[in-house]
Amino acid sequence: MGNIDNTCVNAIRVLAADAVEKAKSGHPGLPLGSAAMAYELWANHLNHNGQNPRWPNRDRFILSGGHGSTLLYSLLHFFGYGLTLEDMKNFRQTDSLTPEHPEYGHTVGVEATTGPLGAGMGMAVGMAIAEAHLAAVFNKPGKQIVDHYTFALGGDGCMMEGISSEAFSLAGTLGLSKLIVLYDSNQISIEGSTDIAFRENVQKRMEAFGFQTLTVEDGNDLAAIGKAIEEAKADKKRPSFITVKTQIGYGCPAKQGKASAHGEPLGEDNVKALKENLSWPEPDKTFNLPQEVYDHFAELSKKGAAAEAEWNKLMEAYAKEYPAEKQLWDEYHAAPKADSIKANADYWASEDKPQATRNLSGECINKLKNLVPQLIGGSADLAPSNKTYMKDAGDFSAENYAGRNLHFGVRELAMAAMANGITLHGGLRTYVGTFFVFSDYIKPMVRLAALMKIPVTYVLTHDSIGVGEDGPTHEPIEQLAMLRAQPNLHVFRPADATETKAAWFAAITSAKTPTALVLTRQNLPQLPGSDRDKALRGAYVVSEAKNPATMDGILIGTGSEVQLCLAAQETLAKENIDLRVVSMPCMDVFAEQDEAYREEILPGKVRARVAVEAAGDFGWGKYVGLDGATVTMSGFGASGPAGQLFKKFGFTAEHVAEVARQTVAKGR
Repeated sequence: MGNIDNTCVNAIRVLAADAVEKAKSGHPGLPLGSAAMAYELWANHLNHNGQNPRWPNRDRFILSGGHGSTLLYSLLHFFGYGLTLEDMKNFRQTDSLTPEHPEYGHTVGVEATTGPLGAGMGMAVGMAIAEAHLAAVFNKPGKQIVDHYTFALGGDGCMMEGISSEAFSLAGTLGLSKLIVLYDSNQISIEGSTDIAFRENVQKRMEAFGFQTLTVEDGNDLAAIGKAIEEAKADKKRPSFITVKTQIGYGCPAKQGKASAHGEPLGEDNVKALKENLSWPEPDKTFNLPQEVYDHFAELSKKGAAAEAEWNKLMEAYAKEYPAEKQLWDEYHAAPKADSIKANADYWASEDKPQATRNLSGECINKLKNLVPQLIGGSADLAPSNKTYMKDAGDFSAENYAGRNLHFGVRELAMAAMANGITLHGGLRTYVGTFFVFSDYIKPMVRLAALMKIPVTYVLTHDSIGVGEDGPTHEPIEQLAMLRAQPNLHVFRPADATETKAAWFAAITSAKTPTALVLTRQNLPQLPGSDRDKALRGAYVVSEAKNPATMDGILIGTGSEVQLCLAAQETLAKENIDLRVVSMPCMDVFAEQDEAYREEILPGKVRARVAVEAAGDFGWGKYVGLDGATVTMSGFGASGPAGQLFKKFGFTAEHVAEVARQTVAKGR
């Protein structure tokens, strides 16, 4: 079979092809073409240890082209991460450890959930940011406890997606030299040659972003690939981009270099032909992997275990010499102390005056920065408006990686991906900010955060037609429904200081759920009935009916509209219409409460209900029912002073009272 390295490369190809063929679906093209570069990286340049996949100083590897998952699974199998041959045989099967796209938290060794092309590139930049920041905070002379690389592997599709350009533009600006991108350049996409839609010089684009660019002409030349990786590591000023010219479906005579190799099984005859072409023994057999292959991978794996052992010794010496820093390191890598934050009177204190919830959020951030030292975050060029800037915390830049304020520029989609990467890296908690209407731009990466169960916080300000003169392009209508429809995402729209602080507390102490904080531009009054602990249950009675047992109806409000519900309640009380007012800062958390609590807040027998929210009504039917009503938006907003717009679209206490009056009358 020849050289053992080449044999191991071909073992990756054969295993990937067999797994796809057994599943009768999948993407064999990328694994066959990229096997050599992946093997060279994992065998000789990547610090990793299958015996401890969460070793803090490991190099990170992200397969941005997640459809080529059998490449990653084959590597995890051979390098001893516990992924068995039986797991490989169950590729794409229900409840297997080898789903079509790699899933973080599901399969050991998968650093990020990938599949949406380009997303992995953005998350890789986030990981490199995290490495640079932690190194700046903790490293000491001769004690480099944070010193690792982030590698991302992706193809033409990843480079076509705009998210990669957004992310790489910032990576170059920041000089993230520990980021190395391997570009699987095979010039084939699903529809055929990339020439039909993708002709720019990618190398020149990456140079313009500030990357060192390298090229490997033969994607099977292990020595050339290794040399390029070492050259990339040698550049201490710039991130590196290595173009590796490959052939999709390499080794399969009938499929090599063709679009048909991308997303369909090779077919039994073609798998056999592949094995024959690679001089693989007994090509008729499936999952036939020689012991010498496993022996060689086992030997290679010893290097990773030795590297971790050396790091453990370094950390032990670090802890003795710098005990305070080691204690801080442990704090960074632990969950924020919920009890400590909850007991901190200064955090919960606020002035009794009208304030915009975006301003209150800014206060929360600046108090939390001292309570949660691992907090890092920023905005898409909107910090003065989003109030996301941490005072006296420094700006993260190429000149100062210790800064805690991130400046993402106008790059919302990549910003959200980078936040995922920072969080996935470990050791940091992050938040990002933009205008709520631009949650449309971040949504795909919010979805990945929810899917991966990582607690990123999204600060989304300018939450309604209260944006005013900026007009309908900047006034969110359907975005609340969009985010609320997202599984495993908590969407808070607080009504005052108490609820805003509760929302931030929920976000910063969340373990597995990302949080969206939807905040006002305009000032809101502090509500006498608001309650921290009740707000943390998603909905609560902010103002009770005079006679709860016989109340006539319920008004449900969120955010800036809760005050309208309270005013309408007072108006109707003079007419002997007795209403309860419920504030629902987080519909998602309320839905998670037990049935008894939900019934206590919204009794099933009370069918006259009115929901008030300056957004679309989608989703409110669940709470108002067939007999209820909504005061919501039925179209887009307009440009004008906020106060005039609220009147124009019916968000006044008088209109809410009238709708409630009619709803109660209809039920009598």
